[in-house]
Amino acid sequence: MTCKEERMDKMAWVVFLSVSMALFGSSGCEKKAEEPIQTIPEQQWKVHDPDRPQPPVVNPGPLRAPVPAPSDAVILFEGTDLLQWEDSKGQVARWKVENGYMEVIKDTGSILTKRAFGDCQLHIEWAAPVPATGEGQDRGNSGVFLMDKYEVQVLDCYNNTTYVDGMTAAIYGQYPPLVNACLPPGEWQTYDIIFSRPRFDQEGNMIQPAHMTVFHNGILAHDNRILTGPTAHKQRPPHASHPDRLPLSLQEHGNPVRYRNVWIRELE
Repeated sequence: MTCKEERMDKMAWVVFLSVSMALFGSSGCEKKAEEPIQTIPEQQWKVHDPDRPQPPVVNPGPLRAPVPAPSDAVILFEGTDLLQWEDSKGQVARWKVENGYMEVIKDTGSILTKRAFGDCQLHIEWAAPVPATGEGQDRGNSGVFLMDKYEVQVLDCYNNTTYVDGMTAAIYGQYPPLVNACLPPGEWQTYDIIFSRPRFDQEGNMIQPAHMTVFHNGILAHDNRILTGPTAHKQRPPHASHPDRLPLSLQEHGNPVRYRNVWIRELE
């Protein structure tokens, strides 16, 4: 091979390698560029942002009969007493019980389960007060708090609007529901919640955030949402280390919201 032919041969290999890298990328031994981190949707909006779009309204269909508890469920309320509950001071829960439901009594405080839970499947049925009074957050306000920290909002949003991360079935202050599946006040509605608690290491550092899936009246409202931390008013606090099991709580917000048929399955 002449010197001229040798130079041409080397140039051909350079061209071949350049084209190959352009078409197929570098070799698998080289580190691939990291994909950009996707923005968490709720970070695009301020907490309780009034400009955040309202979700579409969906008719969930006719009323359903109470959903019976499966054999492995813990019955938290079956319509006769509040023996499974206490107030925030560890005293007797003072909400009213009659006709198979419990009703929030103003100024008696929120109630908590005596038993603590972590990962769980929760079923709870509730009804907004009749007649409907007030507007926005002042109409049928209460809340279901997993681990007494992570709230699914209870509110009458049937022909009633408010900030969407605080409407019915919202994960309060973080995510609005995918749809508004509210029934009229006085009619029994259901939440079915799958909750995965956050995980922390021995030093208290978070290794996995809380996740939540919610069905409202049988309609998907949240699909395995990643929580940013505990829910709160006008803020989004980060996750902070806490016990693996904590009580479920129901909020007293001054409105006579009713609850019935409350049961929970431990999934951990």
